[in-house]
Parts: sequence; structure tokens; C-alpha cells
Amino acid sequence: MDQRHVVIVTGGAMGIGRAIADRFARDGAAVVIADVSGAAEAAAEISATGAPAIGVFCDISDPASCEKMATEALDAFDRIDTLVNNAGLYSTLKLTDFSDISPEEWQRVLNVNVMGQAFATAAVLPAMQAQGAGSIVNMSSGTPFKGVPYLLHYVASKGAINAMTKALAKELGASGIRVNGVAPGFTMSDGVKANPHQIEKLQDISQKARVIARDQQPEDVVGAVAFLASQDAAFMTGQTLVVDGGAYFH
Repeated sequence: MDQRHVVIVTGGAMGIGRAIADRFARDGAAVVIADVSGAAEAAAEISATGAPAIGVFCDISDPASCEKMATEALDAFDRIDTLVNNAGLYSTLKLTDFSDISPEEWQRVLNVNVMGQAFATAAVLPAMQAQGAGSIVNMSSGTPFKGVPYLLHYVASKGAINAMTKALAKELGASGIRVNGVAPGFTMSDGVKANPHQIEKLQDISQKARVIARDQQPEDVVGAVAFLASQDAAFMTGQTLVVDGGAYFH
């Protein structure tokens, strides 16, 4: 990938986001790590490998914060080629009966997982439209395809992302902007490892459903993201690739 390819990864300081950022850096891209914590440290580690990288604070649920993220990316690298909408709430969520999820918790999840991706996309859109090209990769989940219980707010939020991916692809295609998604299965990310309740409830179920019967790692996701951002996928838009070891088939 050309060194001038500039990629923003939201939630890029750890877990799947960090693995994605590392992959783009290895491919020669300039990387913007956007996160609520740890962004500067993650960017410094990437920069130490010789890849251009900056870290910026971004709360994706705040439109002004997303606009500042885009401005800082443009100030540093002059363009934005790819946005990876990775930030979201998952590993800290408690598995809860549908009727026990409070309205406040519903709103919190939707604000981050749905509105956050919309706000981040809107922030980078003017730069991509001015360039006449761009790629947006929305991180979804395998859960809405399979109907995972006790996380209805999360599953609904990711189902919304799948729908948004299709609608945005239609809306932005004339501007030369492609919009695709990646839907990982249950992944042993840093966040999941820090919340054993998720592993206890979901790991065994997920493994038994897979054709590839092992834990999914963050590195298993990055190839699909890099592909969708590359010219190899130049004629693909509106698609969501399920990367879950064969637990779900379209």
C-alpha cells in the first residue's frame, strides 16, 4: 500500500482496532489511532517501527470530537483515504434478559455503536468527497446474523450497522466512496479477556458453532479489513464479510 494512503482506525488503541492499525502500518499506510484512551501511546509504538502514525482523542458519540479527529488527521497527513469504524461497546456489557435492559443502557449502546459510526463517517466525508475517493469499513458483528440472546441492545446496534452499510454504499457511490463491513465472531480481544463473564458464557458456544474449531484472535479479522480498504476490492461496496470461522453461512 502506498505510504500516502491515510487510515483512521477508531478504537484503535487496543484489541481488534490495534491489530487493524498494526496491519495498515505494516502495509505502509499512515495511521491515525483515534480512541478515548491510549491513542498517543499506541501511535508512539507504531511510529517506533518506522511507520507514520498519530494518536488523537476521540469520543465517537460526540460529533464535535469526531470533527476534531478528522481535522487532526488532515493537518497531519493532508488526506483521509480509509475510515475503519471499529470503536464500540461490547466486552463490558453484561449478558442480560431483554426485559431487564434499562432505557439508559439501550441509549448508551446505540449512541456509541450506531450514532458513533454515523458521526465518524460524517466527519471524514467532506475530505473523501473532495478527493473523489475513499473507503469506509464498518465493524459489525456476527451476532445479528445468528441471533445471539441476552445482548439484544448490542445485537440490534450491529444489525443497524449492517443496514447502514448498504444504505451508505448507495448514497455515497457516486462520490467514489465505497462502504463495506466486516462482521467478526466472538473474538479473544483485550477487552474480552479483561471481562471473564463474556468468556464464560460465550466462548464454548462460539467454538462449538465453528467449522474452524479454535478461538478467534484479533489478527483473524485484519485481512478482511485490509482487503476491503484496498484496490483489490475497488468494485465492492455495500457488502459485509462475516469472519467467524464458519459459524454462520450466508
